[in-house]
Amino acid sequence: MDQPRLNWIANFIWGIADDVLRDLYVRGKYRDVILPMTVLRRLDAVLEPTKQAVLDMKVSLDKAKITNQDQALRQAAGQAFYNTSKFTLRDLKARASQSQLKADFEAYLDGFSGDVPIVVEN
Repeated sequence: MDQPRLNWIANFIWGIADDVLRDLYVRGKYRDVILPMTVLRRLDAVLEPTKQAVLDMKVSLDKAKITNQDQALRQAAGQAFYNTSKFTLRDLKARASQSQLKADFEAYLDGFSGDVPIVVEN
């Protein structure tokens, strides 16, 4: 991607932050929201094509009472990470109830494999 296009995308994202997050967060704290959400969206997009395969594998492994599921779920995802939550960010976007959104978002985050929560937190 060329530098002018990258700059346009970055300015677009920060412009949305100015419009949407104003009065919710101090301007200097936008990055505490924008960067983790950008990472989550990217991870979500990478996992999207294999989401159902991971969910199906999780059900199969649970039925077979297999406790060490990590490798099989990574293989089903075709990535070094996976998410076993039934939710995607798109699903969560449609939530009307604030309390339900919070619970569902936490379930979404808890569904990620080992290192992803550490990456998002940092």
